[in-house]
Amino acid sequence: MPPNPKKALSIVEPAATVDPGRSTVIRIAGLSKRFLTARGEFEALRGIDLAIGEGEFVCLLGASGCGKTTLLRILAGLDRHTDGVAEIRAAQLGQPLTSVVFQEHSIFPWMTVWDNVAYGLRARKLDKAFVRERVDFFVHKVGLASFARALPHQLSGGMKQRVSIARAFANDPEILLMDEPFSALDEQNRAILQEELLRIWSDTRKTVVFITHSIDEAVFLADRVVVLGGPPGHVVMDARVTFARPRNAYELRALPEFGALVADFGAHIKAGVNGRR
Repeated sequence: MPPNPKKALSIVEPAATVDPGRSTVIRIAGLSKRFLTARGEFEALRGIDLAIGEGEFVCLLGASGCGKTTLLRILAGLDRHTDGVAEIRAAQLGQPLTSVVFQEHSIFPWMTVWDNVAYGLRARKLDKAFVRERVDFFVHKVGLASFARALPHQLSGGMKQRVSIARAFANDPEILLMDEPFSALDEQNRAILQEELLRIWSDTRKTVVFITHSIDEAVFLADRVVVLGGPPGHVVMDARVTFARPRNAYELRALPEFGALVADFGAHIKAGVNGRR
């Protein structure tokens, strides 16, 4: 049978709760996604059920091909699902729902650091004084104040990703969607930006959905880790990470409990790959 008409992301009023004190901002129920290819129909996602609360930092883990990016694109409104429900509960009219930070930096090469960070705010035609204050704040927050007038070709890869992060937060979205933003960086820069991201998130408490292939990264960053298996992509584990915040990277990774949790998630990823249907 041909796939059903594809469904758009729904924007609804706040309602249900995930945890006491948290309102649900993302609700996914029975979500499936199918593509038509030259070889026939391909099922990328099947029966995804997931609820994410306001201010949660959720990491999506899983092997390549399990549908993590497809799910993120549906939440970003860049793609449509085939069956089921995908809802984002908007808190404020007029505020951007989502901002996306991609694996490869996506800043404009002809714009300075400052202008790149200001882009979303200017597109919304906000007050110039407000834009200036907010952009200055986030350019400083990511440690690029001395490079505010630099062009992207004058920056390292890690600095370019800092610009992407600053632009996303500056635009003040309700939800930040991040697709392996640190995967192309060396280990040292990756560790620095992980801590930078957590520092900014702790100040803003945005809802974050973060895709990564790194189990270590997921356990360090997240409130919850959702493991996808497949294809077709399906949830094989959804677990809370209860380490106290703020988190010190070196101290946390030295704990036996950290290593045990990494091993547990790794076993579920392996099971998800072996259980492909």
